[in-house]
Amino acid sequence: MAKTPITVAYGDGIGPEIMQATLDIILAAGAEIDIEVIEIGEKVYLRGLSAGIEESAWDSLRRTKVFLKAPITTPQGSGYKSLNVTTRKTLGLYANVRPCVSYHPYVNTKHPDMDVVIVRENEEDLYAGIEHRQTSEVYQCLKIISRPGCEKIVRYAFEYAKNNGRKKVTCFTKDNIMKMTDGLFHQVFDEIGAEYPEIEQEHWIVDIGAAKLADTPNAFDVIVMPNLYGDILSDVAAQITGSVGLAGSANIGASCAMFEAIHGSAPRRAGQNLANPSGLLLGAVMMLNHIGQGGIATKVHNAWLKTLEDGIHTYDVYKEGESKVKVSTSDFAKAVIERIGQKPGKLKAADYPKESKKIDIKITNRPRYKKDLVGVDVFLNWDGEANVIGPKIEACGTAQLRLVVVSNRGVKVYPNGHAETFCTDHWRCRFEQPNGQSITHNDILELLSNVQKAGLDFIKTENLCNFDGQRGYTLAQGQ
Repeated sequence: MAKTPITVAYGDGIGPEIMQATLDIILAAGAEIDIEVIEIGEKVYLRGLSAGIEESAWDSLRRTKVFLKAPITTPQGSGYKSLNVTTRKTLGLYANVRPCVSYHPYVNTKHPDMDVVIVRENEEDLYAGIEHRQTSEVYQCLKIISRPGCEKIVRYAFEYAKNNGRKKVTCFTKDNIMKMTDGLFHQVFDEIGAEYPEIEQEHWIVDIGAAKLADTPNAFDVIVMPNLYGDILSDVAAQITGSVGLAGSANIGASCAMFEAIHGSAPRRAGQNLANPSGLLLGAVMMLNHIGQGGIATKVHNAWLKTLEDGIHTYDVYKEGESKVKVSTSDFAKAVIERIGQKPGKLKAADYPKESKKIDIKITNRPRYKKDLVGVDVFLNWDGEANVIGPKIEACGTAQLRLVVVSNRGVKVYPNGHAETFCTDHWRCRFEQPNGQSITHNDILELLSNVQKAGLDFIKTENLCNFDGQRGYTLAQGQ
């Protein structure tokens, strides 16, 4: 078998220890890999590179297209960007796949039969990282949800379920509140789900869905979610299996993939030879399966399961009277290597296909909708009362744009607001064409000129558009 080139980063904190243990195990099992090592993380950040990665490292990742990454430490402070998010978005790694499995009775858990896979959208949502401070009191973060992004992750979830013998796919959103963004995700889930009638499918509002997941995880099989919900709930799901330290993850794109543990760099445990390498090792198992070395992945996974069964545990899962021996990082790796070729006796043995099943995602080409500009939201930075700012901004209207509503933090405050509503210094003033007809950008510029002449500080605008006659914006709460 020709060796597959992979890029490896040893990371920060416990990263070097668990990476060495992981590589020792998979190489002992016969992994046919050609390793290129890059430096990322804290040392790179502190050299003045706010992204935490050298340009030469990108060359390696583009060349190998496979990245096995240990955890890194991001220095405290606002000048440093998350390398995980940067890598996922730069390489187009749109799908984050996190299996969350219980290993009862060898790892303590309240959910001994749990076997859930979280499929998390990885590129957009609030993780677009588009934030602004707009006034003294108000900050903004934009939630970006695209139809292509939804289509990619939802179809990936259904294809993953089909390829791995899974019976059900569940969607979590908050579309009862975010009706357009989360509403789109839910809509696409229903559209694509119709193409997979053999797979059971359901939708949950994320808050009650999260409660159900924590209480009755065996009610779920594959769960697909937008980015933020998936990030939070995949950690919750991993922890209720018994330990977040046992979970690995895959980040899958059209041409590249990254594999890692889901936990952090734990700098307080660095250099002590104590850390559990299992999360990164299971990420490496996913990597081996991805590159077509499923036979090796099976050997590694089963040796790891047999080690758990034999009661050989690192400190984080060791339990007096149940575990047999507490071992270091390196000794745990040696124990797994000694069991290569063995299978677990009670836990379900792994059996990966020798050749990986590639999931090829195609985006639907859709016709463009007819877009009509019908109004504008003008956002103001202003200190004062709603019944004062309302008439002042209303007087700025033009023949083509009349004030409809003023809202504060999304709640209508003028006209006919309520005195009990708390207001900040951030006001949204909605102007619309009085007859519902289209306007031009020049009409908006005329309005803004009036706002400026009135001495009001406008901080941003959002155009209001209809698409094929359907409103492309939400109403204010109370409007």
